[in-house]
Amino acid sequence: MSQQGSVSAPMMAALREAIAQAGGWLPFDRYMALALYAPGIGYYSRDSRQFGWMPASGSDFVTAPELSPLFGQTLAVQVGEALRASASDEVWEFGAGSGKLAEQLLDALDAAGQPPRRYTIVELSASLRALQAERLARFGDRVAWAEAWPESICGVVVGNEVLDAMPVQLLHFDGRDWFERGVAWCDDPAGQPLQWADRPTALRPPAEAADFLPGTVTEIHPQAEAFVRTLAGRLRRGVALFIDYGFPEAEYYHPQRVGGTLMCHRLHRADDQPLTEVGLKDITAHVNFSAIALAAQDAGMDVVGYTSQARFLLNCGLVDLLQAADLAGRTMAQRLINEHEMGELFKVLALATPGLDFAPLGFAVGDRMHRL
Repeated sequence: MSQQGSVSAPMMAALREAIAQAGGWLPFDRYMALALYAPGIGYYSRDSRQFGWMPASGSDFVTAPELSPLFGQTLAVQVGEALRASASDEVWEFGAGSGKLAEQLLDALDAAGQPPRRYTIVELSASLRALQAERLARFGDRVAWAEAWPESICGVVVGNEVLDAMPVQLLHFDGRDWFERGVAWCDDPAGQPLQWADRPTALRPPAEAADFLPGTVTEIHPQAEAFVRTLAGRLRRGVALFIDYGFPEAEYYHPQRVGGTLMCHRLHRADDQPLTEVGLKDITAHVNFSAIALAAQDAGMDVVGYTSQARFLLNCGLVDLLQAADLAGRTMAQRLINEHEMGELFKVLALATPGLDFAPLGFAVGDRMHRL
C-alpha cells in the first residue's frame, strides 16, 4: 500500500502544511507531536483501540496494567505508602491510557482501607478521556480529569509509559559534525512524500562526540525533561513514580547503540520507520533516566529510588499476590518480572519533594541510583 493510501488525507494535509509553514523542514519533535496528538487525526487522538494484549483485538501494544491486574495491585502498595508519607489522599495520573491502571489502583487502595479522596487524570486525548470515563464511572466524582497543569499538586503522581510518548529530537553524527534530523516533503507522486532531512545544529547529546561512531542517530529529550521540571514546580508535597522502558545515560548513549531507540508499534509488531503509516502507529523512544533524574534534581526534587520493574514489584509484595492467583493469572503476571520481557527493560524512578521523610519500599532491595 502506498504511503498516501495508508494514512488519512487529513493527516497528510496537516503534515504538508506544517512542513511548508516551517520553511520546508520540520524538526522531528514537532513531526512526532503531530503524528501522535494532532486533534482527531493523531495516533492518540483518533477513535481507535491502542491498548491490549492480542493483535486480534485490533490493539497495537500491551502495557503492564493491560497484561495483569497484579501490576496495579502491587503498585498500589507503593502508592499507599507514599500517600501516608505525604499526608495526602490525592492521586494524579498522567497519560492514563485505557484507564485500567486507575481502576486497579482505586480498587486496591479502597480494599486496603486507604481510599483516595480524589483521583485526577491529566489526559490530552479526548477519545481516551471518554474511554477512561466509561471504565471509571463506578467510582463517581472521586475521579476527575484535567487537560492542563494545575497550579499546585499535593499527593502522589503516577506516570506509566508516559515519558516515552513525549516527542524527542533526533541527532545524526557523521563522524565529524552533528546534525538535527527533521522531515521534509517530496512531491514525487511515485515516491515516499515524507523524507528525512538533516540540518547543522549546535545541539549535542549529553556525552562526548568521541564516544559516538560515524552514522549514529540518537535522541535527546527536552520535552520530557521540561515536563519533570514543571512537575517539580507544581508539586508542593508528595511523591512522583515513573515506570517506563529505558536506560541510564551510560547505556542509553553506548557506542554500539548506533541506531538510537526510536521505535514504532502497530498490531504488536515493532519497526523503526516513523515516516510510514503516520497516525496509525505509535512512535516512542526509550527514556534516558539519568537526564530525567538530573532535571528533577536541578528543579529541587529529591531522587529517592531507581530500579528495575521486576525488583520494584517484588519489593512491593508481588510474590504474595502471585501465590493467591490462579495459573493463568500467574502466567501473565510473570511477564511483568521476567528479565527477557518487561522485568529488566522497564525501570521505576521515584522522586519526592524536599524534606519528605520517605524511604520507599519498592527500592528497599536492588536500588540502582548509583548507576544514574
